[in-house]
Parts: sequence; structure tokens; C-alpha cells
Amino acid sequence: MKKITRFILFPAAALAVGGLSALLTKDAMQSYEAVNKPALTPPGIVFPIVWTILYLLMGISMALVWEKDGLQERQALALWIVQLAMNFCWSLIFFNAQAYGVALLWLAVLWLVILAMTAVFYTIRPLAGLLQIPYLLWVAFAGYLNFMIWQLNP
Repeated sequence: MKKITRFILFPAAALAVGGLSALLTKDAMQSYEAVNKPALTPPGIVFPIVWTILYLLMGISMALVWEKDGLQERQALALWIVQLAMNFCWSLIFFNAQAYGVALLWLAVLWLVILAMTAVFYTIRPLAGLLQIPYLLWVAFAGYLNFMIWQLNP
């Protein structure tokens, strides 16, 4: 795959997954606004900005890693796809189903998959792994928010 193609394809794919997730959870946002939230919950406008940046970083990192079709690159791609799919499903579990406890467990597994992906990315191309650190931190923060919402809304 040509360099320019992968730097368009991977970020576009990540953004598309995020966009579809936003579209499918749009109707659930009204009920989410009504739930009790912890004091550290950022204003609503922060979430689409942060997620857009994170999806772009996911795509750029995958593009950096995908230079040849070797075993490590296929492993990186598999982890990238799994974490993207899990990320997508978490939104449906949390917002649409309002299954906060299940969403928290799902998020914990997602964080571990992101950690594994970050490690594999780092071994192939250190910059690609480092670009995933904001994602790991944000998902950890999302875990805090998820846990607190679960506790505040029995």
C-alpha cells in the first residue's frame, strides 16, 4: 500500500467508526444528559473534539506501522481493528443500553487491548506507540467517568 494511501485510509476508517458510533448514539444523548455525573465530567463539547483527535492519532499510528505486510504488522492491524470495534461497541453499551456496569467491564478489557496495541506499535515504530498514550489516558479517564456514573445512577 502506498504511503499516501495508508495515511488517508487508516485515519478515514477510524473517523468513520467514530462518526457511525456518534450517529447511532445520537438519540440516547438526551437520556445521558439526565443522568447524575461526577464533578470532573468535562463539558459536552470536549468529547467530540477529543475523540476526533484520538481517532486521527489511531489512524496515523496504524499508517506509520503499516510499511510492509509482515507478521508484526498483521498483529498490529488485528489489534487496531479489535480495539476500534470494542470502542464502537462501548458507546452502544454505555449510551444506548445504559448498562453502566457492563460498559465498565467492557472498557477495562478495551484498555488492555489498547495497551497491547500500543506495545506492538512501539516495537514496530516507537512514534506510533507513543501516539497512543493520549488514547490510553483518555480511556482511563473514561473508566473513572463510567464508574462514577454507574455508582451515581443505581
